[in-house]
Amino acid sequence: MASLFPSSSEGPSAEDGFVEDPQRAPKIDPRYEAERLAGYDILRVRAENPGPFTLSGTNTWIVGDHPAYVVDPGPALGEHLQRLIEAVDARGGLGGIALTHDHTDHAEAVALLRAQRPAPLAAARGGANVMLRDGTRFGPLRAVPTPGHARDHFALATERACFTGDAVLGEGSVFVDAYPGALAGYMNGLARLATLEVDVLCPGHGPPIWEPECKVEEYIAHRYDREHRVLLALGSGKRSVSQLLDAAWSDVPPELRPAALVMLAAHLDKLDEEGLLPRGVERPEL
Repeated sequence: MASLFPSSSEGPSAEDGFVEDPQRAPKIDPRYEAERLAGYDILRVRAENPGPFTLSGTNTWIVGDHPAYVVDPGPALGEHLQRLIEAVDARGGLGGIALTHDHTDHAEAVALLRAQRPAPLAAARGGANVMLRDGTRFGPLRAVPTPGHARDHFALATERACFTGDAVLGEGSVFVDAYPGALAGYMNGLARLATLEVDVLCPGHGPPIWEPECKVEEYIAHRYDREHRVLLALGSGKRSVSQLLDAAWSDVPPELRPAALVMLAAHLDKLDEEGLLPRGVERPEL
């Protein structure tokens, strides 16, 4: 699951998976994109589950052939599953399935796919055959921890590409949960992604990213911009949830305030972990 909000002070782009104006979303020629990805032996199969949390739909990625590996089988939609099976069969069969994380929109189709095309599953938790840890190898994939959006989140890198799940999106940025260490872990994960020498990021939602270094730098800058806003608000004496939210997420429409509350909690937790949170600050009740 991706998530929401408009972007920071840099204008009306999008944050956390929500695009306010679909006309501003990048226009991609699907045939050109497919040809370009084919040069990396990658195929994108997008599920028809568009929405504010999934953008144009969840991306399932197929990499390699004889056998092929599937990253994030996606939602349990009959047409999507059939397209996956046909694509896998055309590539010489299924060697394995890997999950970036186990949110429903990424993982719901796992059991259905394995029922028709049995293959080992690699994931960070649950009933996986291969448990992902930092550096775990699974077929052509190498696991890179990217927690924050979910505790079990991993990016999966090949020599020239990285499947980022909901750590980095093709449009906007991502929702970070508010469990202990979530935002610090997310920032560390972005720093790890910045060190990868790959040509393309293949996100869980939105189009491929052909300037990986620029995108990751943009994500890091964006998070620090939000943190700076929170620190300025705290420095001016603001302590209540409503005051901090108004100061640091003033650009968020009312319907997205609940998601912004979670992000505020994640930022406050990070500041507290770093010893930078003043006394008397109200934390959102989640």
